[in-house]
Amino acid sequence: MPKKLNILMFSGEYDKALAALILANTARDMDVDVTMFFAFWGLCLLRSDDKMNMDGKSFYEKLFSVMTPKGPEELPLSKMNFSGIGKAMMLEMMEDGEAPKLIDFLNGARKNGVKFYSCKLSMEIMGIDKKELIPEVEVMTAQQYLEDALGADMQLFI
Repeated sequence: MPKKLNILMFSGEYDKALAALILANTARDMDVDVTMFFAFWGLCLLRSDDKMNMDGKSFYEKLFSVMTPKGPEELPLSKMNFSGIGKAMMLEMMEDGEAPKLIDFLNGARKNGVKFYSCKLSMEIMGIDKKELIPEVEVMTAQQYLEDALGADMQLFI
């Protein structure tokens, strides 16, 4: 029976998303099944600017769509972001160290078979449509997530 890792991605911050995706990709390299459940701010990691849809959204949902990050490279740092200066410094340090960017880890996880799920209620509250997310995402309820998490050998909340 293969091992299973379940990650609940609640944060919408670059460095935390980086840690989650590094762990997800490493686990897949170890033949561990990985599911990632994205709720609230974590959904920003899966958004795409070119897929933004304003049709049928309320005024607040439209504001959220415009004001929240669209995809991995728009996420701020959790500490020392300094209006983006801290993130620019970190990205330059990563480039100097020849470390992949967050988008590379996300694309690697997609290619490696990490299963991506989004929280149905979080999407409804934030006005995010499934069409605005990467195509691999499946929508599930909190109960479905918990059923998946209970079957995992390890659960992480990021």
